[in-house]
Amino acid sequence: MTKPTRPPLPGKDEILRFIEENEGKVGKREIARAFRLRGADRLYLKKILRELADDGLIGRGHRRRVQAAGTLPGVTVIEITGTDVDGELLARPVRWEHDQPPPPIIMAPSAGPSALGVGERVLARLRRIEGEDGYEARTIRRLQASPGRVLGVYQRHGGKGVLIPADKRARHTYAIERRDSRGAGDGELVLAQILPHRRARVLEQLGNMREPRTISLIAIHAHGIPTDFSPEAEAEARAARPASLEGREDLRALPLITIDPADARDHDDAVWAEPTADGGWHVIVAIADVAHYVPAGGALDQAARERGNSVYFPDWVVPMLPEALSTDLCSLKAGRVRACLAVHLWIDERGRKIRHRFVRGLMRSAAALHYAQVQAAQDGQPDEATAPLREPVIAPLYGAYGAVLRERARHQPLDLELPERRIELDADGRVAAIAPRARIDAHRLVEEFMIMANVAAAQTLEKRHTACMYRVHEPPAPEKLDALREFLRSLGLTLNKAAVLKPLNFNTILKKVAGTPQAMLVNQVVLRAQSQAYYSPDNLGHFGLALARYAHFTSPIRRYADVLVHRALIRALKLGDDGLSEAEAAAMAETGEHISNTERRAMAAERDSTDRYISAFMADKLGAVFSGRISGVTRFGLFITLDDSGADGLLPMRHLGAEYFRHDEARHSLVGQRSGVIYRLGDAIAVRLVEAAPITGGLRFDLAAAPKTVRRGKKR
Repeated sequence: MTKPTRPPLPGKDEILRFIEENEGKVGKREIARAFRLRGADRLYLKKILRELADDGLIGRGHRRRVQAAGTLPGVTVIEITGTDVDGELLARPVRWEHDQPPPPIIMAPSAGPSALGVGERVLARLRRIEGEDGYEARTIRRLQASPGRVLGVYQRHGGKGVLIPADKRARHTYAIERRDSRGAGDGELVLAQILPHRRARVLEQLGNMREPRTISLIAIHAHGIPTDFSPEAEAEARAARPASLEGREDLRALPLITIDPADARDHDDAVWAEPTADGGWHVIVAIADVAHYVPAGGALDQAARERGNSVYFPDWVVPMLPEALSTDLCSLKAGRVRACLAVHLWIDERGRKIRHRFVRGLMRSAAALHYAQVQAAQDGQPDEATAPLREPVIAPLYGAYGAVLRERARHQPLDLELPERRIELDADGRVAAIAPRARIDAHRLVEEFMIMANVAAAQTLEKRHTACMYRVHEPPAPEKLDALREFLRSLGLTLNKAAVLKPLNFNTILKKVAGTPQAMLVNQVVLRAQSQAYYSPDNLGHFGLALARYAHFTSPIRRYADVLVHRALIRALKLGDDGLSEAEAAAMAETGEHISNTERRAMAAERDSTDRYISAFMADKLGAVFSGRISGVTRFGLFITLDDSGADGLLPMRHLGAEYFRHDEARHSLVGQRSGVIYRLGDAIAVRLVEAAPITGGLRFDLAAAPKTVRRGKKR
């Protein structure tokens, strides 16, 4: 009997082709079985795989799998890097050891586009997107959360305890036995330990959901924001004493004023202006001298660095500094003598800065005014507080502002017009209304003077060759620009492929659509195409402001970056012995990365808190129909922003009907394969509210009416 012929050993090309065709699914065992390799043949296979790896043609995948180089394993750790023009979250693999850039990864959202924040890491399951060079990722586990713990609301159902997680990505609830409840009451926010078999044990009780402040507490605990100061930091803050005039310029006779929101508790900047003989202006921007009260390396400094910034919620503030400083000794209160670091700015009649000079001083604010007060006084309707200040103080400020506007028009920073809304609370801390946030000249006046002061700080430190914490905003990434151009082309708009793209190029587009139904849509898409700003000791410019150099100097009570810039100025200009230390200068890169992350953490917490307040406000409006616009288009459904409140929610794909909808990524639309119905970014749409979950902050919509069928060959 003739023995069966033994198949020839496979070559490298055959093995590599098999790995590519079975991406992420094969290891040595599967390859050996496919090519009928036994015994000593397995040593041959091991040798071939090692050579392929040495040649960079394959890599190690999940659970000892092998994969073609340039591909990603089915399960891997990824980091959120930003959003695309549709608002979908983008990510990249944490480990990538190839020369070419990694393939793009798009997160599959489970609720809203803000569920994960930039910089967060998750263990994700990846799937190739058919017909595209990229992956779709679904979160398996969020790696930054405390392992084995969950934040949620304890509820009693039929005599049994249930924990409803506050995280909108959570897939299920947890049972809590009475002995594990620690006496938690119905509706109480708790931190719990996860037990086997979907059970949990209460570790800490944080407050009742019926109390309005609990909404902010969820965001604080979910994002790990520190709220308590150490006894040492509190002691340092209480021991602080007012500064003397020694070594300082006396600014107490100048009627500097603070201009802030009506509910502001801390005032860290004051302004004053006067005309000069040559037709220009002399402006002073005085900033609270926080560096005087927060010495480097002390307990206060450590606490401020850990926080990175203050965090603002609709009902309260988590300050970067203890209130003994943030709302008292460092705050430029009206009528109180306060230490400041000020910059004198001289500008010509066209608004161009001629020169500047930094000083350490003592000042006494003439008034603490809010934006609407100042604007009303300028418009000829002063009140009791602003009447005596209108001619000597407010009018010169607007005169200088008018000159600065001419310079702004010349250098053309990015000029986006996006509506902002504020949450108005009643006396009990509950949402009374969600109203548009007015933008008036008083806001812009303060902004322009602060920008000038920040630029002056960066210029001084650069000239003096002193370490500086720059505020960096890089130009948009090429892939985002390509997507933006394709989208604008669908609207009949062209974004030129200039060798050096400037904000002016975007402003030209924005002016073309101003006053049209597409204005809000185009503003949103242009915003999403921009890079995210961050802090760094390396100056890469500020694209959005069209500035070659920029630093944050004007808010040291609420931003640690500003404290570092103050210390750097003190060192560079020899304004005291409490300037930036060598150790701080050496650690600038690490500190910049840290405070960029704390800023993103604060933004995510503020956004989550706002979502929950809005959801609580909408909870009694189930079944109501609202007008809105499509603010995001994904392969999972539509994100809708309501016109009146600005509330955001999800209209899931399954609620669009039984037919299959194709996601046209280039045109930001969903297209019905059978009906031809098109849902496109920016389209007006009527929706019905079917779910509002204050615990998670999620809103879910349904279509208010069935879509009209579009006949083939006809455009919508």
